[in-house]
Amino acid sequence: MLSIVVPAYNEGEHIYDNLMIIDEALKAFTSDYEIIAVNDGSRDNTGAEIKRAAADNPTIKDFGYDDNRGKGGAVTWGAVNSKGDIVGFIDADLDLSPKFLGTYYATMTAENADIVLGSKMHKDSKLEYPFARKVFSFCYYIMLKVLFGLKCHDTQTGIKLYKGSLIREIAPLRKIDGYAFDIELLALASKKKAKLLEMPVELNFTRGESFGRIKFKDVWKMFTDTWKIWWNLRIKKTYFK
Repeated sequence: MLSIVVPAYNEGEHIYDNLMIIDEALKAFTSDYEIIAVNDGSRDNTGAEIKRAAADNPTIKDFGYDDNRGKGGAVTWGAVNSKGDIVGFIDADLDLSPKFLGTYYATMTAENADIVLGSKMHKDSKLEYPFARKVFSFCYYIMLKVLFGLKCHDTQTGIKLYKGSLIREIAPLRKIDGYAFDIELLALASKKKAKLLEMPVELNFTRGESFGRIKFKDVWKMFTDTWKIWWNLRIKKTYFK
């Protein structure tokens, strides 16, 4: 079974249609799946639209809540409530097309990988992406390579698949709620000797500004959270006893 978690915050304008698009993409390659839509304490009508989608489509499950926990909290909540042998997540705005999930799923199965993640730095990726974000992504990649030695080039692209048993084990250990949660999960998976594969993406950036909703304070928090992860993993060794 395949579970796809869709974390959503203030996506009320598009979330209903986007959940249906994800459903069509999954239906094209499997009949055994669930879509776990997580309203992360949105201030708009996202929760109501998810409930409407779940009422209209039984493969869509509403796992929303009222308090805002951040993207890391939303993905974790969806993952621990998933049933799939493979569990993935994709951003609710669909800047990244869900059509790639079928290819990722097939590759993961054929290669017996533990994680398959989309990478903007893959040679076959096609990007419509602000230059400022390209520079930030490259600089962040260098930082992560030095700190964690992860065997991947891009950790922040919002489409990934994990073996269900792996993500249900490591997600509850997460200490970071913000954007750096991706690093935390991959670093924890690396400690478990997980086999990781990178795959190409097509990215159509729909936000008006270079960093979309991401503000300077978010970038700073991502930087400090990354160092917290390194400290907790390498110095304090608080994740695994």
